[in-house]
Formats: sequence, C-alpha cells, structure tokens
Amino acid sequence: MPRAPQAAVKPVLPTVAPSASWGRVDDDGTVFVREGDDWRAVGQYPDGTPAEALAYFERKFTDLVSEVTLLEVRHRRGGASAADLRSAVGLVRDKITGAMAVGDLASLAARVEALDAELATASETEVAAAREAVQQAIAHRTGLVEQAEALAARDPKSVQWKQATSEMTSLFDQWQAHQQNGPRLPKSTAQQLWKRFRDARGTVDKHRREFYAELDETHKAARDRKTRLVERAEALAPRGEDGIAAYRDLLDEWKSSGRAGKKVDDALWARFKAAGDALYGARAERENADAEASKEKIAARRALLVEAAAVPDEKDIAKARQLLTGIQRRWDELGRIFPREVERALDDDLRKIEQSVSTREQADWKRNNPETKARANDMTRQLHDAIEKLEAEVEAARAAGDARAEAAATEALSARKAWLSALGG
Repeated sequence: MPRAPQAAVKPVLPTVAPSASWGRVDDDGTVFVREGDDWRAVGQYPDGTPAEALAYFERKFTDLVSEVTLLEVRHRRGGASAADLRSAVGLVRDKITGAMAVGDLASLAARVEALDAELATASETEVAAAREAVQQAIAHRTGLVEQAEALAARDPKSVQWKQATSEMTSLFDQWQAHQQNGPRLPKSTAQQLWKRFRDARGTVDKHRREFYAELDETHKAARDRKTRLVERAEALAPRGEDGIAAYRDLLDEWKSSGRAGKKVDDALWARFKAAGDALYGARAERENADAEASKEKIAARRALLVEAAAVPDEKDIAKARQLLTGIQRRWDELGRIFPREVERALDDDLRKIEQSVSTREQADWKRNNPETKARANDMTRQLHDAIEKLEAEVEAARAAGDARAEAAATEALSARKAWLSALGG
C-alpha cells in the first residue's frame, strides 16, 4: 500500500503561490480547481480576498485528505474488517468525485483506488478466514454434540449420574460460550446441531430422572425392610443373652436388604446396633459374673495341676493311673470355668500329663503282651540255634583253613548276636 505524502495528512493552510497550480479565483469571487487541462468551478467566495477564497476551499480538500489518511491508518493497524473499510472508501470516493474543494483531487482519488485494491485483496483473505473459522466452529459444535450424544447412549444403569450430570453441564456451558464468542454459523446448520444437542441433553435428563425415581423406590423398599428388622431386633431386648442367636439371623437379613440412602441407613443402623449391643451387653455381664465366680475354681484346678505334675514320676504305672484318675474326677467336679480361654489353657496343661501317662501305659502293655512275649521267645530260640550253628561253622572253617568261609560265618554270627541283643536275649 503506497504511503500518502506527508503534506497530504497535515491540515496546513496553503500559500497563494502553491494554490495557483490547483486553484484560481475570478474577479467575481468564483473559485476554480484544475483537473488535468481543464478548470472546474467549485463555488464562490464574494466577500473575501482571493487568498481567503482559496484557503476556504483548500480546507475542504484537507478534510478529504484527512478522511483518506484515517482509512489508510485503520487498514494498516488492523482491527477493522476490510469489508467495512471498503464501504467507507466508497463513501469517500463519492465525496472526492466532483468535490467542491481545491487541491490535487486526482492524486487523492488515486490513493483511494490503491487503498480499495488492497482492501479487495484483504477482503478475499478475510472471507476465506471467516469461512475456515465457520468450518472450525461447526467442527467444534459437532464435537460437543457427539459428546452429548455419547452420554445419552450410555446404559442408564451403569452411569455415575453425579459425574454424568457434571459432564453435560460442562458441555452446555461450552456450547453457550462458543455461541456467544464464536463465529456466526449458517442458520440451518446451527439449528440442526442445536436440535441434536438439545435432544441428547433431554435424553440424559430423562434417564437421570428415571434412574433417581427408580432409586427412590429401591431406597423406600430397603428402608421399609430395615425398619421392620430394627423393630424385631428391639423386640429381642427382654430375652437378653438368649436373643443373640435370633439377632444374628436378623443381621444376615440386614446385610441382604439393600441400601436405603446414607442418612436413612445410618439412622436405622444406629438403632439396630443399639439393640444388638443390649443383647451382647447382657452376655458380657453374665460372663463377668461367671469369671468372678470362677476365680476359686481356677485356683483349685491350678492346685490339681501341681498335684498331677508328680504323677508321671510314679514308677508303678498302675498306681500312676489310679492317682491320675482321682485327679480327673476332682477336676470334673469343679465344673465349668470362665472365661473359656482360661479353661482351655488349664485343660491343655492337664491333657499333656494325661498323654504322658497314656504313653507309658502303651509301652508297658506292648512289653507285657503274652502274644508279643511268645513271638519274642520263639525268635530268641531261633537266634540261639542259629548262633550255635554259626559258631560251629566258624570253628570248622578255621580248622580247614578256609578264610573266606570263616569270614562269612563270622559276619553272619555277629548279625544274629545283634538281633538277639535287641530282643533282650
């Protein structure tokens, strides 16, 4: 774009001498402007000097120059659309054509045409950019529509509705912001996209309402079931500890009764648990009383354990069994002991002593069993016979000088003696 001459943008009053090249004044005060080789009358200024007359019409030319310069500056700085500037250029062009002003109108008109040519090119670029911006805006809104439709297509039973509602609200906010700040879309396209978005949003809202309506029904049914369970649990209070088994059955029903909503669940559970605590509290009181009553029994059983600890040392196994049986009888006569873990620990200690005596009895029985003795005696006799025979073989081999036979007989003899020793023969 050509830059305007500096003189064209300064509203300086011209002197008579320069003005003579673009304007002149007749004796009757008529002012003319030169256009090429011709002169055109632009008006009269009868009440002033020729210099004043020229200055008046030169100021009109200066005003036109200022308008052109302003348009050039606006175009150079950007911010204004080329289409709007072209409209303004057209108005200025009309003012310059046949303008009642004195100055280089042809050069000023040339500046206007040059500016108009630049604006025409810029306008084409703006149109292409605007078209691209519209396409991008359509793509952006289409993306919002597709996201909304994807939310609407999800199975309502698997949707996390708090999150889904937040996502749809975000999409709607983005839609409104883009509609307010983005480029204007063709009406038919904008209406089509909005209809799809609105329908998807409506579907999500419909599914959400249906889900929460169904959830309310589910919560109501669970609330009714749990309320009845609470009432049954509270009715067990007079039974005390004997009501614990029934309470546990109610607890199993509670676990399978569903959700009634956090606040309702918490309130009902507090009542249900309080009913159970009362039953278990009754058992705890009984156990404390039993534990207090068992202190003397615990001391007595510990004394019996001290007495029983000496039983395994009794050499006579029959007498040991007699002593242990007496201790066991007195042990049982003391009755149950509380707490149960103390009773189990004491029983375990006595059981170890009982096992020790039983082990001795089994070993003694095996040694004194007639059948076992008979088999052992028979084996002993056989070993004695074998030993006598092998001793004779050793002597015979030694006398014959047969070292190999002597060694074999000696080895077999040693083995038979070892067996005999093991049998106690």
